[in-house]
Amino acid sequence: MKEKATSFDIAHLAGVSQSTVSRALNNSPLVNLETRERVQRIAQELNYKVDKNASNLRKQKSSTIALLLFEDPTSDDSMINPFFLSMLGSITRACAKANYDLLVSFQNLEDDWHAEYEDSNKADGIILLGYGNYTDYQTKVAQLESQGTHFVRWGAPDKAHPGVSIGCDNYQGGHSITEHLISLGKKTFAFIGDNGEHAPEFMARYKGYEDALKQHNLNECSVQRNAISTEDDGSDAVKSLIECDELPEAIVCASDLIAMGALRALRRANISVPNDVAVVGYDNIAVSAYTTPALSTVQQNTKLAGELLVDTLLKAINNERVEDYLMPAEVIIRQSCGNESGA
Repeated sequence: MKEKATSFDIAHLAGVSQSTVSRALNNSPLVNLETRERVQRIAQELNYKVDKNASNLRKQKSSTIALLLFEDPTSDDSMINPFFLSMLGSITRACAKANYDLLVSFQNLEDDWHAEYEDSNKADGIILLGYGNYTDYQTKVAQLESQGTHFVRWGAPDKAHPGVSIGCDNYQGGHSITEHLISLGKKTFAFIGDNGEHAPEFMARYKGYEDALKQHNLNECSVQRNAISTEDDGSDAVKSLIECDELPEAIVCASDLIAMGALRALRRANISVPNDVAVVGYDNIAVSAYTTPALSTVQQNTKLAGELLVDTLLKAINNERVEDYLMPAEVIIRQSCGNESGA
């Protein structure tokens, strides 16, 4: 008796993977129309019938959440931005409390991460962390939405971004820390961090900084240097300010890592912080309290963030209404801007 055709037979004849066959037979928009029609035609010729029991089994919940991280340039081998480490702990605890397993994976832009998880029953939904350069992955996120994958993203909520976002009020954080420096009598300023649309969180921090200066008629007393979130970039930016004779009274950095690089460059140039120049960061990563001097910064509540990411995703998985959430930012004052509060 002739054996029944399988999806692997179709994959061989169509010249595609078995997972592509599965998606094509389910009319997934991830598969282009030509490939879908070819797969479906071969399936019909082979008299292939979808195993309803297997299909239903695949649609059952896995009780697993996938956490996808992009690798970041770091000074150690972790390739994880330290900001996300405490959030990762909060997400892990929130998953355990909800009786969900957590699958953590690093992803590259060229990987097919947008198609692998919920489709193959590896996970019921996806949390995206560390996806700061939105323009690099917007097509894949749009595909996640179009195929009905449940996902939530850490980042600035924006109508232009598909899906639900949990983030911090970066504009308010940038504005508040700048207002504090102005209250100390600082008159000249520099902002270190990319402020383009490809980096929406840094851009919002810059906008808050910029508006605070404008409100005090200090916007003409400001310079800006691009930097990604690394110590080396922060150090190079400060070296540039020194070489161009543009070193201000206060430096606002878009992240704590940038600020740590700035402190290093100032120390090597024998420039005193905060006596000669005040320096502030953003994120309040654990080590920021132990720099020399201790770094003033803006705190994003990573414990609450992790809980909200998991809670929002579980609601989406259960077809409950979900929406973007913007957390307030909190200014943390330490020695690097000149008036330590004991924080």
